[in-house]
Amino acid sequence: LFKMKSLMLLICLLGIIKMKFLKKKKNIKVNGFLMLLYKNRIVVTGGSGRFGSLFKLNLNNKKYNYFFPTKKKLDILNQKSILKYLKINKPKYLIHMAGLSRPMNIHEKNINKSIDLNIIGTANITKCCSLLKIKLIFFSTAYVYPGISGNYREDSSINPINNYGLSKMGGEAAVRMYNNSLILRISMTEKPFIHKHAFYDFVTNFIFHDEVAFILPKLLNYKGIINLGGKSQSAYEFAKKYKKNINKISAKKVFGKNVKLNVSMNTKRLRNIIND
Repeated sequence: LFKMKSLMLLICLLGIIKMKFLKKKKNIKVNGFLMLLYKNRIVVTGGSGRFGSLFKLNLNNKKYNYFFPTKKKLDILNQKSILKYLKINKPKYLIHMAGLSRPMNIHEKNINKSIDLNIIGTANITKCCSLLKIKLIFFSTAYVYPGISGNYREDSSINPINNYGLSKMGGEAAVRMYNNSLILRISMTEKPFIHKHAFYDFVTNFIFHDEVAFILPKLLNYKGIINLGGKSQSAYEFAKKYKKNINKISAKKVFGKNVKLNVSMNTKRLRNIIND
């Protein structure tokens, strides 16, 4: 009877140990030691930004364990800082949202900051993920598209409409060199719509932050490029559904006759994924 109880205890212990290590995925040797990546761990850069802050508050997916390092713990401009943090926490995924976005004119006024954060920082993240074999998900933008005809597919030619789009295109160039990656070209905005005016002649695919937060976990295991947005419509058409007193203005009058007015994306691939 004692031997039988001992055998049963041993079987239970082996089961517990097996389950523990099933949460890890053996990958490579890094600097001479074996690197193990936890399948349920996700590191998110840019967690203090507008979307990142909302994403943290709305985490309801218990399948994953999210880490939101501060700049002090993970500095995207310092590869040693990135590697140190990733080696300690060993995530299977890294969602790269850190960078420079608004105000849009900062990308014209301070190109050094735009280049550092959106191009060099993203290149550093990519190099570290490549070294450690971590899946990289990169937040890009619809502004990489030419803005002429609209309905752009993921394989359409890109020609950014502004410096912000150029900086994101630079980041994309590094990410696309790494096969274990996903680029999300996103057109999202805050909820509620914060602006008093909206362009009636600028066509895009606005989607609210909380909708992107809900969709994001469903895309983690895909690769390549995915257009992430809502219905193709003018910014004014989108905004007036949620803010009845919104005023409409002309993007062409504000930015000049040469402004590109249609960065709308074809989101068929996204719809096929989330409706599967």
